[in-house]
Amino acid sequence: MKQFHRFIYPPAWPIAAKISVALVCAVLIPMIFTAYYNLQQSLNSVEAGEYRKLELLASSIASRFDQLIIDHHRVVAQVSSDRHVVDFLSASTPQQRKAQGDNLQQTIENIFRSHPDLNAVLLIDKNGQCIAATEPKFIGQNYSHIQGNFYGSSILLGETTKSPGMFFSQPVRSPSGEIVGATLLKIKGEDIWLAINPLHVGFNSDVFLIDQHGIIISHPNPSLLFHSIVTLPTQRLKYIVQKQHYDVDLIESLDIPDLKVMIKAKQPGHTTYQLPQSQKPQILGFAPLATQPWVLGVSETKAAFTAPLNRLIWLNSSSVVIVGGITAIIALLLGLSISRPIHALTVAAQALEYDNFDSDVLELHQRLAKLGHTQDDMGQLVCVFLEMAEQVRMRDQKLKMQVQELRIEIDETKRAIQVAEITENENFQHLQTKIEKLRQHQVNASEGDGGMRGMGG
Repeated sequence: MKQFHRFIYPPAWPIAAKISVALVCAVLIPMIFTAYYNLQQSLNSVEAGEYRKLELLASSIASRFDQLIIDHHRVVAQVSSDRHVVDFLSASTPQQRKAQGDNLQQTIENIFRSHPDLNAVLLIDKNGQCIAATEPKFIGQNYSHIQGNFYGSSILLGETTKSPGMFFSQPVRSPSGEIVGATLLKIKGEDIWLAINPLHVGFNSDVFLIDQHGIIISHPNPSLLFHSIVTLPTQRLKYIVQKQHYDVDLIESLDIPDLKVMIKAKQPGHTTYQLPQSQKPQILGFAPLATQPWVLGVSETKAAFTAPLNRLIWLNSSSVVIVGGITAIIALLLGLSISRPIHALTVAAQALEYDNFDSDVLELHQRLAKLGHTQDDMGQLVCVFLEMAEQVRMRDQKLKMQVQELRIEIDETKRAIQVAEITENENFQHLQTKIEKLRQHQVNASEGDGGMRGMGG
């Protein structure tokens, strides 16, 4: 119990433990705070760099997309002003159109071959009826909704192919300036991304496009196509369904409020969001198009982005642990180098206190004498202690000799007192008198015997 109390009570710890803990704390605590601060700054910097990369990537793809739109506007304008196209659509009778058919078909084929990203080239009369195309399946289809709603570009669901694509439309005018029809070019949705993104964006990256209403008009995941990223009012949804011709009865909402910043964005930006059907957070960079009121986004999973960050965290943690371990070992060795002489001094002091200078203590004194040759404070302390111990020892021996002499004197005094007490006793004196008389009698008797022997002689 006492040992446990010493273990949990820091003031009772050995000095080596105190020094080790103090040194480790003095090194690790500032290091941990510094490493944490640097790690946070590094993570923020890497995160900002990743967002910036996605913004630049979105801006680059948006620029290529704008260039693609401009190029195809030029192509459709070129086709619409071609003499054979104008003559064909200006013809008032089937015979006149048939006479222009060969030249027109050659013109269409040349345009189609010179632009491999085109999916179809169509000529529409002023009633919206397709009367010439690169493929027979388009002829006879009515595209009056395109002719009547826009001349330019839009992404719609193809009525014939039922696949999303981008359409470019331009009116065809007769020499007198009358609109006699329109030229329509179509590019498949997947061909758009092949054209504007020839470089691989990333295994976990998606490029998608939203229109001015916040509706996804192009996405590599078909299940997300023609969904609004935020909830739209009912009347507005009805208007969009009627006017945009997405060939859907209801535009469902993904309800991602974090993506609201994309709608009608004027500048590149970034955000973080999560798809309803996915539990993986996504990071997104977006940029607006210059030629259309659309916004292009490039997203990737946050897990793919945080993988190098997790490695950075692991490296920082490992460095702290390694440095902490090395510091702990150095602190322990340093603590032991300080505590061992102190422990030796304590043992020697106890031996000095109990006057116990056996062989082990003498060996301890010899080790202390070696430590006394060092020039540090501990060496000086050992020297002072040894000198003090020697003086104490000499004084102790001198005191012992004085005590021994005092004891002898005391014994002799006691003996004299005892003799005096005996000699001063009456019985002793009476006995002493008897002894004297007896001695005197013996002397007299011996003298008498000698005189008689002389007379006899």
